[in-house]
Amino acid sequence: MPKIDKDYFNIDKDPMKANAVEDILTDDEEILVRLTPNKRTFIFESIVKGLPFVLLWAGIDVAVILAMIHNHAFDTSFVPIIFIVIFFAFHLFPLWAYISNVVKRVGGFKNVEYVFTDKRIILRSGLIGINLDSLYYSSITNVEVKVGLYDRMFKVGDIYLSVGEKKHIIDDIPNPYAYGAKIQALVHDIKTDISFPNDLRPKENHGYKTKYSRDDDDK
Repeated sequence: MPKIDKDYFNIDKDPMKANAVEDILTDDEEILVRLTPNKRTFIFESIVKGLPFVLLWAGIDVAVILAMIHNHAFDTSFVPIIFIVIFFAFHLFPLWAYISNVVKRVGGFKNVEYVFTDKRIILRSGLIGINLDSLYYSSITNVEVKVGLYDRMFKVGDIYLSVGEKKHIIDDIPNPYAYGAKIQALVHDIKTDISFPNDLRPKENHGYKTKYSRDDDDK
C-alpha cells in the first residue's frame, strides 16, 4: 500500500501532455497487452450499422415532402411552412442520431484502445476528450464473445464484458475467442482467491487450485 501523507494528492504533470492510461495506473500495476480495433472493420461497422433503417426512414420523409411540394402545400402562408419544417426536423431525428454516432465513432477511432493490466481492463475512448473505463477482473460478471458477419470478413470479433447491469464492448480485435478465454480464466481465478482465502495467506492457494501465488515480501 502506498504511503498516504500530505503529498499523496500532489500532481506535478501537464494535463495536456499526460498519457491518460499511464497516469491512472497504480505503482504496482503492470500493463500486459495493448490492443486497438481493426480500423477497416471499426469504420465499416460504424457506417453500416443502422443504415438500412435510416435510409428507409429518410426515404419515406423525402417522399412525403416531395408529395407536399407537388400538391402545393408550401404555397400557403409563412407560419404553416415553419411548423412543417420543424415537424420534419424532429421527425428526422433517427437520421441526425445516425450521423452523430458515425461522426463520434469514426472521428474518435484514434483514441480507442484496450489496455489489459494485471488488475483490470482499461477501455480508452473519446472524440474530443479522453474517456477511461476501468473494469477490474473481480467486478466482471460475464464474458461473451460475438463474431458477426462483418467480423468474419475481417477476421476479428467482439468481447462483451458485463459489470453489474452494464455491458462494455471490446470491439473488432483479432483472436477474440483466445482473448475471451484468457479474460474468463483471470476472472475465475481472481474471484476464487477472493471467495476462498489463501489458508491464512500462505505462499500458494491450496484451497482451490488457482494459478496465483504471493511473494514472500507480501507477508
